Amino acid sequence: MTTAALLLVLGSAVIHATWNLLTKRLGGGAPAVWCFATVGFLVYAPLVAIVIWLQRPALDGERWLFLAGSGVLQVVYFVLLLRGYRAGDLSVVYPLARGTGPVLAMALAIGLLGERPSPLAIAGGGLVAVGVFSLAFTGHRPGATLFGEGAVYGIVLGVFIGTYTVWDGYAVSRLGIPPVLQSWSSEVARVVFLAPVAARHRCEVRSLWRGHWREVVAIGILSPLSYLIVLFALTLSPISYIAPAREVSILFGAILGAKLLHEGHHRQRLIGAAVIVLGIGALAVG
Repeated sequence: MTTAALLLVLGSAVIHATWNLLTKRLGGGAPAVWCFATVGFLVYAPLVAIVIWLQRPALDGERWLFLAGSGVLQVVYFVLLLRGYRAGDLSVVYPLARGTGPVLAMALAIGLLGERPSPLAIAGGGLVAVGVFSLAFTGHRPGATLFGEGAVYGIVLGVFIGTYTVWDGYAVSRLGIPPVLQSWSSEVARVVFLAPVAARHRCEVRSLWRGHWREVVAIGILSPLSYLIVLFALTLSPISYIAPAREVSILFGAILGAKLLHEGHHRQRLIGAAVIVLGIGALAVG
């Protein structure tokens, strides 16, 4: 991985953990996602227009397919993310989602894109799995369901993360779609697909904006920004390096959930998150 890519990934990780903390605090459902997306759509539209004017990217049928597909994946992911945060703790849902994502991304990159990670990288994937399951078991009570609802959401979210990471990585690195356009397509999709939901819940949308407009604006700006930075990094280094390295945000998320949201089992969750980060380090170095 190049130094520039590593710095981009680290910056993205801090931003990513921050907007996830704000999202957990805010709560909400599909109407909230529509609000965030609308902010992102409006804020980044001028930048998209400038990039299209200057670069004049060739958009054939395949590239339109990847733009639209990214939007659909991101709509489902964001709705599930908010539901997951209502169902479980940030320090469980966030590390599980971000920990399983790079393992799947690596598998897809190997199977579909022909990337060949080293034995050290494969060992790193095993460490990530150990850390993921340790987080799932944390706080488990005898006789209770093995995986709580929050843990299930976390794993499902990880599947979506791995899928859209490889999808978008292929789009920007192999098809040459500008990262800002690929990222912005997700905002467009969320605005369009969730508009009927927002219309049916106009009162909730107005209440959310009146009472929490600062958080809505912050999430609307930071969420696309964190992923846009990752897309730029994907133009510099392979997916099998970027996907694992960006999950250093897991440690930030676990710390924020434990310290700022006062979620229980601090030590166990931080140990599990640290194991995941160790595995991610092996994946990146390998």
